[in-house]
Parts: sequence; C-alpha cells; structure tokens
Amino acid sequence: MSTQQTAPLTEAAQTRRAVGNILKGSAGNLVEWYDLYVYTVFAAYFQAHFFNSKDELQAGLEAMAVFSTSFLMRPIGAWFFGRYADRKGRKAALTLSVTLMSAGSFAIAVLPTQDVIGLWAMILLVLIRVIQGFSVGGEYGTSATYMSEAATSKRRGFFSSFQYVTLIGGQMLALLVLVILQNVMPKGDLGEWGWRIPFAIGGVAALVVLWLRRSMEETVSAEQLEAAKTPAVAGQAQPGTMKLLFTNYWKPLLVCIGITLGGTVAFYTYTNFILKFMNDTSGIAKTDTSVINFWALFIFMLLQPVYGIISDKVGRKPLLLWFGITGVLFTWPLLSTLAGTKDPFTAFLLMMGGLVIVGGYTSINALVKAELFPASIRALGVGLGYAIANSLFGGTVPLIGAAFQKAEREDLFFTYVTIAIAISLVVYIFALKNKKATHLDDEQGHAWEQAPQGGGKDKDALGV
Repeated sequence: MSTQQTAPLTEAAQTRRAVGNILKGSAGNLVEWYDLYVYTVFAAYFQAHFFNSKDELQAGLEAMAVFSTSFLMRPIGAWFFGRYADRKGRKAALTLSVTLMSAGSFAIAVLPTQDVIGLWAMILLVLIRVIQGFSVGGEYGTSATYMSEAATSKRRGFFSSFQYVTLIGGQMLALLVLVILQNVMPKGDLGEWGWRIPFAIGGVAALVVLWLRRSMEETVSAEQLEAAKTPAVAGQAQPGTMKLLFTNYWKPLLVCIGITLGGTVAFYTYTNFILKFMNDTSGIAKTDTSVINFWALFIFMLLQPVYGIISDKVGRKPLLLWFGITGVLFTWPLLSTLAGTKDPFTAFLLMMGGLVIVGGYTSINALVKAELFPASIRALGVGLGYAIANSLFGGTVPLIGAAFQKAEREDLFFTYVTIAIAISLVVYIFALKNKKATHLDDEQGHAWEQAPQGGGKDKDALGV
C-alpha cells in the first residue's frame, strides 16, 4: 500500500483496496499481453502477406524471427519504464506503456501487405513489433512491482499471481478470438483480411484500459518521488538509477535473471511455441490445436491463484523447486510423446502436464523478484532482470524451436529446454531462502509471523 496513507485501515478495508487496485492493474496487463500474443496466434494466417509465401515453413520461420525481434527491445523498455516507475510512479509508467501498445495494434490492423508496398511491409511490421516489445518490456516489471506492493501482506502470493492470470488470459483471449473467427469466417477470408480484426480489437481494448488506469492508486511514497527530483548528493545514487542498481543491488539482479531463465523458456515452450509444434511436428489440424490450447490455457490460468495461495502457506521456494525438479525430469518425456501423437485429447493432456509443472514458476515469479529489491529500485531491478533473461531465452524459443523443426532435430530442442530449467533449478536451490523477511515485508508488513524484524538495508539480497 502507498505509504502516503495516514490513517490505518482495517483488514477488510485493506483487502477491498487491494482488490480494486489489482483489478485495474491486471486489466492493463491482460490487454498488453493479448496484443503481444495475438501476433503468434494469427501468424499462420498473415505470414504469407509479409514474408516468403513460397515455402510455408520458411515463412513461419521468418514470422517467428520477427516475434523474437520484439524481444530485443525489452531490456531497453525495462530500463526506460523501470526508471520512470521508480522516479515518476507506477501509475504513470503503466499508463504510458499501454498507450504505446494500443498504437502498435492499430498500426498492424491497417498495415499494407507486401503486394501493396513490397519490402516495406515487412520493415514496418518489424518496426511496430519493436515498439510493442519496448512497451511490454516496461509492463512486466512495473506491473509485477505494482501488484506486489498493492497486495495485502498475508496474501501477496494470491494477489500477485493475477499478473500471470492476466498474462495467460491475454494469450487465451487471443486464442478465443482465433477460434471464433475460424468458426464464423471462411478460411480464405480469414487469411486474406480477417487476421486484421484481432489487432483492431486489441487497440480498442487498450484505450479502455487507458481510461481505467487513470483511477489507480499510486504505491510509491511521496518521499521517494521527491528524492527522485532532488539533485543527487555526492556518493549517493538517486532512486531508479542504473548507478543504484549496479552499485548496491547487482547480486539480486543476477538472481532475478537466474530465476527467470528456465521459467521463461518453459513458459514460452508450453504456451506459445507448442501451437506451431502441434501443427507442424505432431500433424494435428490447426482448428484442433486452437481448441486444445484454449482449454489448456484456461485451466492453467485458473491454477495461478491456487499456486499463489499455496505459496502464502508454505513459502515461495517450494513451488519453484516443484517447477525446477519436475521440469528437468519430465520435459523430454512430455515433448517427445507429443511429437509422436496425432490424437487431440492426448495432446491436450500432454500440454496440460507441462503447464502444471510450469505453474510453480509462473504463479509466484513476479513476487519473488519484487521481494529481492527495495521500493527505490524495484521496478527497474525486476523489469531489467526479467527482460534480459526473456530477450535472450524466452523470446527466442519460437525461433529456436522453428529452426530445429526445419532441421528435423526436435530432440535437440527438448534438450535445450531441459538444460535451461536445470540452470534455474540451481539458482532456486542455492540462492533462495524460504520464508525469510524481505524488503516488501519491511515496507508493507510481514508475510510470515515468525519473520525476523530488521531494516531493508540489512536484508540478504538473495533471501526469499
């Protein structure tokens, strides 16, 4: 809660306040991620208009390369918006990011194809996706920070899990639009012009969220905002600066990257690339894979608060260990079996198995990262750490997977995912501590009754 609140609130009032702010914050998160994911969900229908249409696999590879290109801007977006959020407030940063995402969606909805403007069609598409990557690079860190700060202390796991509820909901919404259009439009029309509809929907939805976010409460203290305006004293770094991050909090930044690495690879494998994997490797019809993905993601979305509630009881580390251990053990069996099945229901069960594993990471990762940093550097630290790992590993999953598909070496892709999860498992085991007092505990109230008291400056940056 904002430290500007002077009168103490009852527990019920705190909960109501938290619910209202989380809903406003998560609505924007939903739309931002819908706008990001709708690209890959509809790529098979518009790729021929912007890329090499003679070879479907080559066109798909080029489309995924553009998807990965947008991730290159995420660290820059995380730096810009993280600094902005720590110095100007979370509300201002979240409002700006959704504005940029809305503009990008409208631009794709009306973008001329290569038949009209030739190579410029692909160039402009890349440029738009770069801008959207910049936007979403700021959305993750700022929304993760905001939801963690807006939550009540005893229910941080539950409330912060809604970041991934809405993140997954964004992809699910994109799939729902695909399923609807597949059933109401002829395939030819969907491929010719119908693919523009979901981008227009995303643009309009972002404008609605822009209006909602105007009434969000700020969680940054007036003292921090004032300190950001005051000239820095010799030897001291201002809030939200790279100097403060790299001087005092480089260790938690590295831990943040390590926490994210395996989780983001697994997440994009089981929620994003798996659609193309089922189509091209398993040979399952596109209409079937759309339905499979929709229902699997729907269940996955509902599981996030359940995992969050569990973390509020047992701590954050056990859930990350669940993801790391089961991910290492079962990635190969799940994906190799999926590669050889053509039965939609079996494919659904295999995808669901992967998602149950990944849920140990997705549900609480935002909170775990937010707990590593104090408020003065939280949005920048969380956003940059996530963006670096996401750009290098998560965003390249579709491109790497498509390349292995084309080379008919899917087994190497399975190995890549397993190794990525194993690296993060090492971080979970050795760098994190369960139920240890964190910076968030000192600022917003302790999550655990037995948590030791102490100033944020004395926290073990690696202790969660």
